[in-house]
Amino acid sequence: MKKAVVLVSGGLDSATTLALAREQGYACYAISFDYGQRHKCELDAAQQVARSLGVVEHKLMQLNMNDLGGSALTDESLDVPEEGVGEGIPVTYVPARNTVFLSLALGWAEVLEAEAIFIGVNAVDYSGYPDCRPEYIAAYQRLADLATRRGVEGRPIRVEAPLIHLSKAAIIREGARLGVDYGLTTSCYAPDAQCRACGRCDACRLRRAGFKTAGIPDPTPYQL
Repeated sequence: MKKAVVLVSGGLDSATTLALAREQGYACYAISFDYGQRHKCELDAAQQVARSLGVVEHKLMQLNMNDLGGSALTDESLDVPEEGVGEGIPVTYVPARNTVFLSLALGWAEVLEAEAIFIGVNAVDYSGYPDCRPEYIAAYQRLADLATRRGVEGRPIRVEAPLIHLSKAAIIREGARLGVDYGLTTSCYAPDAQCRACGRCDACRLRRAGFKTAGIPDPTPYQL
């Protein structure tokens, strides 16, 4: 059976991506990262999502990207914005995050002899992150082709981003078709101690709007 490493964050995009990889016939190996993020609730969500979608193995890797700072998601001295999605690259962007995550996923894919890596990046309804664009994924594919044993042997590991051109509503509809339980997922950058979503950050606003546009009830427990 063909294998795929799937990046699973605990959010609705990665849950949908995992379901799509499974639908395509892959034995899925989930990888998540405790990278110093302030919103630790997503790690519990990632475990629940991986379990519900029947992964072969779920690997949780420990990083210390909070040592770098520079992002409201890892640096407690910076506030998570609540004014909505704006222009430019927001303070919630984590420098080099997807590059680091994909590199570790690439290494595991080589060990597993996996044919593909799936990542749930999206370039339509997103917050302006530079490492969520089609150009970035294409560039990373070229790197993977050059930097791995499989690549130089003519058996490249494909970097799959099946959601990259979909709106948030289209992603939610696709996940609903696949039976994804979005009640297990979390998107919030600033949840409370009970893991209730703030309802104000960029991620919450995009999530709420996506469910509304999709015409599907939002199962998210919000603080307000």
